[in-house]
Amino acid sequence: MDGKTTRGSRHGEVPAAHLLAAMTADGRTITQLRVPDKTNEITCFTALLERHDLAGVTVTADALHTQRGHVRFLVEEKKAHYLLTVKANQPELHRRLRALPWNDVTARRYDREIGHGRRETRVTRALTVTGLGLNFPHAVQAARILRHRTNLATGTVSRQTVDAITDLTSQEASPERLGRLARSQWTIENRLHCVRDTTFAEDASKIRTGHGPENMATLRNLAINAPPHRRVPQHRRRPPPRLLRALHPPARPPGHRLTSVLTRSPDFATPLGIDRGQRRRRARA
Repeated sequence: MDGKTTRGSRHGEVPAAHLLAAMTADGRTITQLRVPDKTNEITCFTALLERHDLAGVTVTADALHTQRGHVRFLVEEKKAHYLLTVKANQPELHRRLRALPWNDVTARRYDREIGHGRRETRVTRALTVTGLGLNFPHAVQAARILRHRTNLATGTVSRQTVDAITDLTSQEASPERLGRLARSQWTIENRLHCVRDTTFAEDASKIRTGHGPENMATLRNLAINAPPHRRVPQHRRRPPPRLLRALHPPARPPGHRLTSVLTRSPDFATPLGIDRGQRRRRARA
């Protein structure tokens, strides 16, 4: 889950429309809700997911939705799982996660990749936290993801540390799977923000009347959800032989009855260069 503001819909004292969306791991939007003015995404979390069957589904979200009420709703009512990022908006939980003995954790996963002009290394560590007094509903494991990025053009190195918490056990989610789940949340943010802003220029759109912003966002989501266009191979572009025979019938032999009639009849023997009007007048005569 993630939210996005359509900045171009701001008009005078009316704030810009803010949309909360639920997406699959591959970036397809399945539902979307406009957040009412003077509220935030937290109040719309339950309403967005209430009508969907989430049994066995793992829901990921950013730190804003790391709320005890959201977790109880997912696990107790929807029978789902969660992986939520923990930041300073939950100060006590954040402090306790940072105090865990991460250097002694042996359950680790290393991922390396090169792309988009950078080289990235991710280290995912997982630790079972039941009985450690985190005071968070249904918390079973904590994860810490370290991201090291090197810009291949400038050589600049950056480092980011992300802490997360989940109700998945170590048997259900290894460090490798926890890393994939966290990665899927970043994919969602890329599809929701980068693609709609860069490809479709959503923030530059000035549509602001009524339900216009969310309707246009729905159309953009539809275009993103559509399967990619498959290029037809060159050898398949030629029409099938049956269609070619219908468009271009074979020539009749010289002795054919219709050929003889057309050749001998003066009404059809029109010299080259006579226009259509002359042919009509000659036919009437």
